Amino acid sequence: MMSVIALEGMRFFAPIGHYEEERILGNEFIIDVYVEVKIEAAAKSDELIQTVNYEIIHRICLMEMRKPAKLIENAAQRIVEGIEKHYPDLHGLKLRLRKMHPPVSGPVHSAYIEIQKGSFGAVKFKTLKQLKDLLENWKDLRKKFEQL
Repeated sequence: MMSVIALEGMRFFAPIGHYEEERILGNEFIIDVYVEVKIEAAAKSDELIQTVNYEIIHRICLMEMRKPAKLIENAAQRIVEGIEKHYPDLHGLKLRLRKMHPPVSGPVHSAYIEIQKGSFGAVKFKTLKQLKDLLENWKDLRKKFEQL
């Protein structure tokens, strides 16, 4: 049985931004992390060592957000790599890093990057079946058209 462990709404003030002023003054960011794991061992043992410790996830985010970067893509990828390094057996990982009130020519709530890996990034079986059905229908139509 798969389960999702999540941390939503982690807030950080970080030196990340394209403009030098942003890296000096910093910007506000919100991060959501979702990891898909098997929890049977943790549920039976009731021991933290058997599951994903979300305090460690938060610490990885904190450490990476302290590092200056020009692009949110860079910071997001570093976080994903840090989580994967610490928890190599994850079945899925999804991260959304939002930059609040980005400096553009008008009011914008946030800009974000989202990275999905493993089961979060996989194409659903239903979607694959729909694509297969469409392909079969297209082949049938093509044969009928060629017979005309």
